[in-house]
Amino acid sequence: MVVAALTACAGPYQYGEGTGVHDTTAAEVAGGWENVEGTRVVLREDGTALVEKLDGQDFDFDDGWRVSGTGTWQLADGDGGQVVRLALAARTRQESRSSATATDASAPEAPSTYVWSFYVDRDQHDELKLFFFYGDPDIGNTYVMTRETGA
Repeated sequence: MVVAALTACAGPYQYGEGTGVHDTTAAEVAGGWENVEGTRVVLREDGTALVEKLDGQDFDFDDGWRVSGTGTWQLADGDGGQVVRLALAARTRQESRSSATATDASAPEAPSTYVWSFYVDRDQHDELKLFFFYGDPDIGNTYVMTRETGA
């Protein structure tokens, strides 16, 4: 029974050490990224970034804020794989993901600076994708960014 309990929560932790991708270059990661929720991230070759409507990761997602602004990024490689570290340096806009939290005075304000860690992975067509976990990490919900259409 103990083994079943431990393996039942293994889903998101399969990425706890990374995706195993080590062959991506910063030039390959640079460019526009988007998701189905209208988020857009531009990772420029000079290490600067533009963020539009990006949600918080892990439990911060539950606060409902979305931020836009400018920052920096870098591609890091560890034993388990590569990660894009995106740092928001200047928030230019804050939004709420839902109208319910937009009118709730107790809803937390978005941070003025923030750091995301996107896992670097490849899909079945060998195309890059970037993702992080949102909400309770034990559930394994992923916030996936794909190459911007037409980019």
